Amino acid sequence: MSRTIAIGDIHGCSTALKSLIDVIAPQPDDLVVPLGDYVDRGIDSKGVLDYLIKLKDRCRLIPILGNHDEMMLQAKNGRQDFQFWLNCGGDTALDSYGSTSQLNLIPSSHFEFLKSCQTYFETETHCFVHANYKPDVPIDKLDDHTLRWLSLRDYVPPTRHCSGKTFVVGHTPQSQILDIGFLACLDTGVCDGGWLTALEVHSGQVWQVNEAGKVRVQ
Repeated sequence: MSRTIAIGDIHGCSTALKSLIDVIAPQPDDLVVPLGDYVDRGIDSKGVLDYLIKLKDRCRLIPILGNHDEMMLQAKNGRQDFQFWLNCGGDTALDSYGSTSQLNLIPSSHFEFLKSCQTYFETETHCFVHANYKPDVPIDKLDDHTLRWLSLRDYVPPTRHCSGKTFVVGHTPQSQILDIGFLACLDTGVCDGGWLTALEVHSGQVWQVNEAGKVRVQ
């Protein structure tokens, strides 16, 4: 039976990502939904994007666009956007490509991967977005700020979404999975010494790996 697995914010932590995928062992018919923020902060954004591009050949990968991924794309627009990205952690991402200032060292395939990421993905029972939602706004009408930037520290939806679907998000770091019944947040701070978390949304199976390679399965 195929699985639907969401993965929290990766933030350049390629060691944890590879270990997590090893323990999950995704099959070709499994749906794997990384929730965005693949780059910045951790030391190997390049390795993360290389790995995710290859992972598309192993399973049904549906990557969601995070705000850090969006900033990396927009860094090509000009000096102001480039500096904004650097100030938000893009400096460590560029470092992984061997430069602190040259976007042209980033392979075009990495930008194409980020451009291919979806703003949201929904199944019959769940909706996957990077950051947040508003209960009364239809999924296809949610604005970019809500989808990619609105922190759960600033706004926690008081009720289930009008679609009736459970939302699975990242973006706002937690010490452990935040589960309020109609929303689950899987960002558990792997780039700050925490865990990279994956959740099979139907069974509730949880896998967690840190950058040191320690594994927890629940």
